[in-house]
Amino acid sequence: MTSRHFISILMLLLIATTPSLALAQEAQGTQNQEALAKAAQNPIANLISLPLQNNTDFGLGPEDGTRNVLNIQPVWPFHLGESWNLITRTIVPVVSQPGFAPEQEQKNGLGDTTFTAFFSPQNSGSWTWGVGPVFLLPTSTDDRLGVGEWGAGASAVFLTMPGSWVVGSLFSNVRTFGDDSDPKVNLFTWQYFINYNFGEGWYLTSAPIMTADWEADSNNRWAVPLGGGLGKVFRLGKLPVNANAQAYSFVEAPAGGPDWQLRLQVQFLFPK
Repeated sequence: MTSRHFISILMLLLIATTPSLALAQEAQGTQNQEALAKAAQNPIANLISLPLQNNTDFGLGPEDGTRNVLNIQPVWPFHLGESWNLITRTIVPVVSQPGFAPEQEQKNGLGDTTFTAFFSPQNSGSWTWGVGPVFLLPTSTDDRLGVGEWGAGASAVFLTMPGSWVVGSLFSNVRTFGDDSDPKVNLFTWQYFINYNFGEGWYLTSAPIMTADWEADSNNRWAVPLGGGLGKVFRLGKLPVNANAQAYSFVEAPAGGPDWQLRLQVQFLFPK
């Protein structure tokens, strides 16, 4: 066999295998995108991320005002030996609060920061879970944007990911411990999340944040939104990004609470 014949055969083999290689690379990219989508939907995934979640509440207070809260909430996991992870989650709210009376002006600034640390086993089977403390940090820049007191409590999360689904719940309760005997905050939060992934990064999601203020009377205790939306994981250059839009109607709210909420989120992902 001459060198010319060998080169010809090699070129024919390359031409024949190029489509299958491209398909394999495309399939691998799709699988990676789906895996990233499910990891982004897992609040205790072993994944560094920076979610920017913007919640706009409409019909708030007697003046039917609009409140906007941009939550800057970096997630940073740590390995604790070979069996456990520590997933830290910080929520720094940037708040634009409307006036609740004709003479009140709109207030803009920082709210109180929430810091949660979840201890989660690295291998927990079909159910993933994490538990840990939650702390309230007095970072509010105005008394209308936060209570400005230290607080603490406990938090837990449970989820499972069968097939295309990511389903779970996150619970927490935080209580302030200021100078007064009665706490200014004794707040229970429950967020269930249901996600269905279609492939190629697209998914349906519902993740309402329900709260109960134990210091309020029973008629003004609960805030319960219902709704959902659509999201997609894509890339900006090499950087994976998770973006979604959701809308919620409040079926239960305290007096003066909002009628409905629009949530827009962009989450930057930093896989290892």
